[in-house]
Amino acid sequence: QVQPVGSGGGLVQAGGSLRLSCAASGSIASISAMGWCRQVPGKQRESVAFITSDGRTNYADYVKGRFTISRDNAKNTVYLQMNSLKPEDTAVYYCHAGTSSRPYIYWGQGTQVTVSS
Repeated sequence: QVQPVGSGGGLVQAGGSLRLSCAASGSIASISAMGWCRQVPGKQRESVAFITSDGRTNYADYVKGRFTISRDNAKNTVYLQMNSLKPEDTAVYYCHAGTSSRPYIYWGQGTQVTVSS
């Protein structure tokens, strides 16, 4: 089992920045991808970004150029730097971990991100 633990959410004004962190514990050797999804009430959870252990990244179109995902393999931690935040980025952000082909196996608790206009 792998347990991702996300942190770093909060309230920020539009145009501001936040950094989310996700630390994984447990059977770390079994995972090769970590990332973030987000969800607003009444809508499906959607992928934001993920990164593989060899550094390959995948971003949703609506965050490209604004969000950057990175990882510290020594700390088993992934970071999501969110810049130029918009009110529509308001959501609960969920950290996930898995394999390169199945990155959404393990889920952490959500962290709220609220962007005020």
